[in-house]
Formats: sequence, C-alpha cells, structure tokens
Amino acid sequence: MVVAEKPAAGGSARINLRNVTVLCVDSNSLGLDVLGQMLMGFGVERIRRAATLEDAKSVLSREQIDFTLVDSTVNEESGYELVRWLRQSTLDPNRFAPVIVTSSHTPKSEIASARDCGANFVVAKPLSPSVLMQRMLWISKGGRQFVEAAKYVGPDRRFKYDGVPEGTKGRRGSDLSTALGAAKEPNLDQEQINSVLKPQKVAL
Repeated sequence: MVVAEKPAAGGSARINLRNVTVLCVDSNSLGLDVLGQMLMGFGVERIRRAATLEDAKSVLSREQIDFTLVDSTVNEESGYELVRWLRQSTLDPNRFAPVIVTSSHTPKSEIASARDCGANFVVAKPLSPSVLMQRMLWISKGGRQFVEAAKYVGPDRRFKYDGVPEGTKGRRGSDLSTALGAAKEPNLDQEQINSVLKPQKVAL
C-alpha cells in the first residue's frame, strides 16, 4: 500500500513505499537486478523476483502483491498472458493490483497488447527511475474503474472520458444516453431567465 506521509514544516509530502510488496518478473537476471535496485532506491523493502511465468504465478497464488512489474517476453513466453491470467483469476486482491509491463520495443501493437491484456501501463526499456516512479505514483492515485466483461478484465482502457461516441449507445453500464429527453417542466420565460442571469436592483 502506498502511503503519503504528512509533510514536515515548510516541506513537501513524502511517499512511503516501505510496506509495498512488488513482484518483478523477468527472465534476464540483470533486468531483475536493475529493477530491484530501482525499487530499493524508492524505499521498497519487500521485493519478490520471478524468472519464469510459472514462478510468477506461484508467488501471486500464495502471497498478496501490491504491484507487479513484468517484462513483455519471459523465456520466449508472453508476459501479456501472465497479466491476462491474473486478471481472469480468482486471486483476490491480487487480480485487482496494478501491473506495469516493461518492453524493449514499444510500437503501437505492443501498447495495444498491454492495454488489451489488462495492464495499467507499458514502460519502455531501458527503464528510467524517474519514469517508473511517476507511473507507480500515477497508478496509486487511482481514478480508473476496474472493468469485468466477457472479453476484457482490467482497468478501464479509457484514460479520459469524452462521452459516448456520437451515433452509439455506449458499451458500459455507466454510459448515459446522448439523446435528450422531453422536458418535464415548462421552459423558463425571458423574465425568469433575466432574474437568474442579471442582478436585480434592490430598493433600500
């Protein structure tokens, strides 16, 4: 759990990551070392490592994990499949925990794969500590609903909501119709509108 500590006098708030448990999944031992060093630099003390998808599933099945960092390719297997497996599992609360996918290649197809498997973000390698920290903090602030549908389980793939696309009904239960309903009360006349919009002189 990410905890924001109260700032000292004249200072800014500090983020406490000491009690956060992070799972790092990468078949490259050097990659795991780099991730571990970054996380320790952030103050994370509970770091779990997995070099295979099976090891990762084992950790996720027996221990509560607050964040997962998984490479897009683990021993020639897809890291996206691990995310999809986790999201569709019954491992509460781990299935709801944030997942960041790391990848050496980030073309649009990779971004789409990360989005569609249920990951929160994809971050390009080589990793920058500042970018990784920014992503972790952004995710910890929440704001994106968790969606469970027949073909997708994970955080809402929309980072912003601009309304239902024109000409459609929307696919989510929370989407409202774009059609205007009939007025339930009489329209205001001009005098009533003026009384709302224009200040009225009051005799003293």
